[in-house]
Amino acid sequence: MAEMLRTEIEVAAPQATVFAFLTDPDKIERWLGTNATSEAHPGGIYLVSVGGRYAARGRFTEVIPVHRLAYSFGWVGREEVPPESSLIEIDLFEKGAGTLVRLTHSGLPNEEERAGHEKGWKHYCRRLAVAAAGGDPGPDTHP
Repeated sequence: MAEMLRTEIEVAAPQATVFAFLTDPDKIERWLGTNATSEAHPGGIYLVSVGGRYAARGRFTEVIPVHRLAYSFGWVGREEVPPESSLIEIDLFEKGAGTLVRLTHSGLPNEEERAGHEKGWKHYCRRLAVAAAGGDPGPDTHP
């Protein structure tokens, strides 16, 4: 049975800024990966080298500027969660002067993968919050 996780974080930045950090390759590289390709339109590619160790690949399925992103997701060379085998949905809500980011990752194959991805997403969402608010998240220490 497929597993799902959901995590939320408040970011001290407007929705447009947060959206840019989720879609602009140069900004993605500041908090998530060492190399990114992002074609933020339905059918466009999502490819990120996370920490220079793992390559995530998928395709955008939904793009509503400053409000919502959805894309297929998986890992190159990993049978458990291969490219485009799961779904990431990110919703952005205005909250005061900032943004509430709600990330849902569905279609994970088992509890072990769900737990591992949840740990990873929480780590990277914290880095996103720092970067989008104008800070430097520092070197990525996620294993």
